[in-house]
Amino acid sequence: MSGEQIKELIEKALEMRNFSYTPYSHYNVGAAILAANGTIYTGCNIENASFTPSNCAERTAFFKAVSEGVKEFKAIAIVGGPDGAKELDYCPPCGVCRQVMSEFCRDDFTVICAKSVDKYKLYSLPEILPDRFGPKDLLG
Repeated sequence: MSGEQIKELIEKALEMRNFSYTPYSHYNVGAAILAANGTIYTGCNIENASFTPSNCAERTAFFKAVSEGVKEFKAIAIVGGPDGAKELDYCPPCGVCRQVMSEFCRDDFTVICAKSVDKYKLYSLPEILPDRFGPKDLLG
């Protein structure tokens, strides 16, 4: 994955933070996924007063892509931080999002956790979810 692709994904994820609906946590997260076909799908976190129906930015992006027939992915960029923060946090995906990644992504899938286009960390799927349970465990 090129440095330009990484920066483009981070920029898209940063843009998506603006669409977050976070009236309770005030912690805005944006995500951008690069599909194997080269298309970028984006998402933001969306909260709900009863919390359980809330959805993370990562899953929003995945579900948008899957709902359009795309099921192969190369990478995801994730950015997050409080409203009005001068600097963003590294925002690793939650366990549920990691499990969704496990459903659709291979070992060479790249997870980019970024504070900015210049400050980011790269992880492989096995690094963030070792010994994961996935389709191979049910399908043989």
